[in-house]
Amino acid sequence: MSREHVPSSGTGRMVRLRTVTSPFHARVLVARLGADGIVTELRGNVGGPYPVGETSVWVPEEEAEVARALLLADEVEATFLGLDDGEPAPAGPPAAAGRDARRVWVRRAVAGAGLVALAAVATHAGF
Repeated sequence: MSREHVPSSGTGRMVRLRTVTSPFHARVLVARLGADGIVTELRGNVGGPYPVGETSVWVPEEEAEVARALLLADEVEATFLGLDDGEPAPAGPPAAAGRDARRVWVRRAVAGAGLVALAAVATHAGF
């Protein structure tokens, strides 16, 4: 078991956030979560002689929902970035842009509204 971003104080109970198929993917997730100050722990195939096999990313129980929301937001954004062949979509509603640019902007706006609604429901439900 290897620890990433070891906390200076006790963090309580750790819960599994996600299991991925490679240690590299797990370390990418750890870097993303660490950028927002979320403590992580890796379990499974971590640092062995063969970089294959499943690796689990664990976070403190009280930060699990925030970590899930961060990863979901990143996945949604990555999906939309892939729609226009790697070129970033416009920041606002395009006035004279083509139909494809408008579609990308509308999809991003709908995804953002969905994330806000998901966060509101989770907050209201006490997650």
